[in-house]
Amino acid sequence: MQERTKKHHTEPSDMARFIGPPDKIGAVRKFATSLGLTDIEDTVDYREAFPEFAGKERQVAVRAYRVREGLTQDQLAALSGIPRRHISDMENGRRPIGRENARKLAQALNADYRMFL
Repeated sequence: MQERTKKHHTEPSDMARFIGPPDKIGAVRKFATSLGLTDIEDTVDYREAFPEFAGKERQVAVRAYRVREGLTQDQLAALSGIPRRHISDMENGRRPIGRENARKLAQALNADYRMFL
């Protein structure tokens, strides 16, 4: 019987990743650079990579979380109690989501409701 082997790390073991507003991330990068740390990732902000989604983050989030969970609009409607037509309108930017619907969507999609506000 073959034994499992432990994989050796190919990247430095001491890494840090941050999530937050772009201006705060920039400040953290400047501070880290002043300490002699280097940025090993060449990343692009999603707003630069997908300018066509600018201002549509909420609508994209609803569809993305729904697809992630493998749900159709009908299935999401049944889970959340929101009519399918309303879900379609929210995904297409024709209907505001609102706090109550955001909470229902978040519960059905295993997400934080603030992603939809």
